[in-house]
Amino acid sequence: MKLVILDRDGVINYDSKQFIKSPAEWRPIPGSLDAIARLNQAGYRVVLATNQSGVGRGLFDMDMLNAIHDKMHRAVQGAGGRIDAIFYCPHPVDAHCMCRKPRTGMFERIASCFNVDLAGVPAVGDTLRDLLAAAAVGAQPLLVLTGQGTQTVEAGGLPKGTLVFPDLAAAAEHIMQS
Repeated sequence: MKLVILDRDGVINYDSKQFIKSPAEWRPIPGSLDAIARLNQAGYRVVLATNQSGVGRGLFDMDMLNAIHDKMHRAVQGAGGRIDAIFYCPHPVDAHCMCRKPRTGMFERIASCFNVDLAGVPAVGDTLRDLLAAAAVGAQPLLVLTGQGTQTVEAGGLPKGTLVFPDLAAAAEHIMQS
């Protein structure tokens, strides 16, 4: 099975320091929806691994998170694609859970649910925590310069072998050519 793991905020949609708290605040980054559709058409299953600590912080509830994801699913479908599953961590940073990236809990659940070894699986993110979680399970970390990507490059410390792309569209092209 061909699989791609994506972060959400900063990769598919614009990020916000105040969190994406409603469907109205969820806006796709140009080219990201088409990139997902192209990945699907090339035979890839697309899954998300996204930290959503706004739930644990009380900034929005699970119904609102589901409404945001419903809008995202509809937008991706409108571009001719699909997201096969969404794995999320609702816990705040201080909860010290095993699912919040850079920990690997979400990635382990993806491997279990899809019955796959994540070695070499492309994992696209815009933060160091996305890349560290990917690298820790043997996935291929891909950094996009959208969202917090530029700051992530400037801060340094990228896992060995991290590939850098301007956006999800460019990362998807690379994935499909690999």
